[in-house]
Amino acid sequence: MAAAHGGDYLGRFVAETEWYNEVVLSAVAPGNWWRGLPHPVQSWIRNCVGGYLLYYISGFLWCFVIYYWKRHAYIPKDSIPTNEAMRKQIIVASKAMPLYCALPTLSEYMIESGWTRSFFNISEVGVPMYLINLALYLTFVEFGIYWMHRELHDIKPLYKYLHATHHIYNKENTLSPFAGKILLP
Repeated sequence: MAAAHGGDYLGRFVAETEWYNEVVLSAVAPGNWWRGLPHPVQSWIRNCVGGYLLYYISGFLWCFVIYYWKRHAYIPKDSIPTNEAMRKQIIVASKAMPLYCALPTLSEYMIESGWTRSFFNISEVGVPMYLINLALYLTFVEFGIYWMHRELHDIKPLYKYLHATHHIYNKENTLSPFAGKILLP
């Protein structure tokens, strides 16, 4: 399959993800214990590290901006969530992060196994086909997210044990950058 697409496509992709794993894991994991782990497990750990870093850095930066630096411009004083509410939101998101990181790890594994195709450059497929693929991808992802979220509401055990926590923070004075929820009208 790789030869049909010109060059060693899968080899290039695996080499790139191995490089990402090397850069991230050698920087955050003491020793070399992680080198003996299967490649998908290394990628999952790398995705978790990246997910936690993105979550904490962006959350604390937004807290600084909206609650301290520009507090009078964005949020009335009575709408600022308590530190306890933010702490609980951080705990919930931190527990969910390993599951959130499983999807990109699965996608990466599917590409590396040759089950699906990913392009290194737009020129490999052309701009029109790239835009068509992008539209199809976004439609597929949004469709999947909608139905997954709907089923989390419709299937009562899933709602009770997995999803109800997501709805604890649904009022303006309980939402923070750590909530992982958007308040919709």
